[in-house]
Amino acid sequence: VQLQASGGGSVQAGGSLRLSCEVSGRSFSAVSLGWFRQAPGKERLFVAAVRSRGGTIYTDSVKGRFTISRDDAKNTVYLQMNSLDPEDTAVYYCAVRTNDKCLNSDILRYRHVWDYWGQGTKVTVSS
Repeated sequence: VQLQASGGGSVQAGGSLRLSCEVSGRSFSAVSLGWFRQAPGKERLFVAAVRSRGGTIYTDSVKGRFTISRDDAKNTVYLQMNSLDPEDTAVYYCAVRTNDKCLNSDILRYRHVWDYWGQGTKVTVSS
């Protein structure tokens, strides 16, 4: 399984970016997809996830600003980021969890439940 993330860049506070992550090497429709981020010197943290039937969860700090979505026909997951803040500066990683049968979506917040990771795309937000 390979994940190719793109769309990162530099933007001023208040601006927007859309990240994309194309997944290849396995069936896409029955998996959970997620985004994590890692700021310099900090651990990798959960941002958002979307399940195979479209249910989504977000970390509190991005609710109302970020939107995760998936296009199963294109094997791609997106992260639309609006109203960006310097605190959003990080390397963003997409991830795949092959078992989408978990009963509680909250487990998707933990790194160890994800099976595959992309290489990361850097987002820098300046004030």
